[in-house]
Amino acid sequence: MNKAKTTLRMYETGALAIVRVETIERGLEIAEGCLEGGIDVLEISYTLNNAGDVIEAIDKKFNDKICVGAGTVLDSETARHAILKGAKFIIAPNYDEGVAKICNRYQIPYAPGCTTLSEAVDALSVGAAFIKAFPISDFYGPKLCKVFKTPLPNMPILASGGITLDNLNEWLMQGVDVCGFGGLLTTGSKEEIAKNAKSIRQIILGFRK
Repeated sequence: MNKAKTTLRMYETGALAIVRVETIERGLEIAEGCLEGGIDVLEISYTLNNAGDVIEAIDKKFNDKICVGAGTVLDSETARHAILKGAKFIIAPNYDEGVAKICNRYQIPYAPGCTTLSEAVDALSVGAAFIKAFPISDFYGPKLCKVFKTPLPNMPILASGGITLDNLNEWLMQGVDVCGFGGLLTTGSKEEIAKNAKSIRQIILGFRK
């Protein structure tokens, strides 16, 4: 049931922080700010070599209060490393069948980056929990959700890139299920992060009433 529970939690939160940090201490500070603002889902990017250690530290300190996962997971070896460190979900800028199989084996939600409908359908067919609309979200904006969901209305979309407080409501109207945020939830003080997280949650909750 881990996969189903985590997938539902990600959807219910509706947003996640995309975290790239040099130190564990900063990762914990960001986690605290996000949690105070009502966002309890964090993606720790494997663009930095310390990602596994940051995941482990957040998971150990916050336990079930925060759902921490791994991002920029390009291959099955990295996926397994992240899972062993405590990652509850896997997100990638690309689709990889090996990663999909590892995630299914250990019942971890997988959100691969897909650019075409064919790629998205292939990913769903091997068990992807979400389709990450990336990097096309930067170019097409909110309307890409409707493009994907017109032929497949139930396709779960996770988008990152180009989403702001000003256009978040438009993304939601177009059918996005989970939104990823970088700078809004990772820069500034803990208090500033908490303020932004609260604003994001208010918009999401207001739309879903």
